[in-house]
Amino acid sequence: MKKIAQGGLLVAAALVLSLIEKMFPLQAVVPIPGIKLGLANVVTIFALSACGTRQALAILICRVVLASVFMGSVTGFLFSISGGLLALLLMRLLLMREGSWFSLIGISIAGAAAHNIGQIAAATVTLGTTDVIGYLPLLLLSALPMGFVTGLTASAVLGHLKKIQI
Repeated sequence: MKKIAQGGLLVAAALVLSLIEKMFPLQAVVPIPGIKLGLANVVTIFALSACGTRQALAILICRVVLASVFMGSVTGFLFSISGGLLALLLMRLLLMREGSWFSLIGISIAGAAAHNIGQIAAATVTLGTTDVIGYLPLLLLSALPMGFVTGLTASAVLGHLKKIQI
């Protein structure tokens, strides 16, 4: 019962972060279509670190489905789920070496890059053209600062959580 409640709270937190991100006019600062901060990824990193892969996967799927229903579209769902699953998989693999090879910030940057790759793959399939692959270098470049911010935030949250856990 505790895991269900914890999962529900994390899905709600991710949805709120997604909503806040939609309200923040990032395109006014970075005029590149499709660039997002990826604030909901803080919850994914947190869930992977604190709850495990299975619960993180369930949280990711619930968040993407609900965000698509409330704020998105079928295409948005396909892009989000493709990017989210690829990012989750890569971050899970890298978390096994956290501390010795990778910091949480580095893992977050890699997750942001994987998310962008997943979205471009979904766009390629959805649009039926490989022309969108030319947009990938710009997205991967944006993964550096966006993943850094997300990783820094997740690191701070996990650091505070470790202090209050009994």
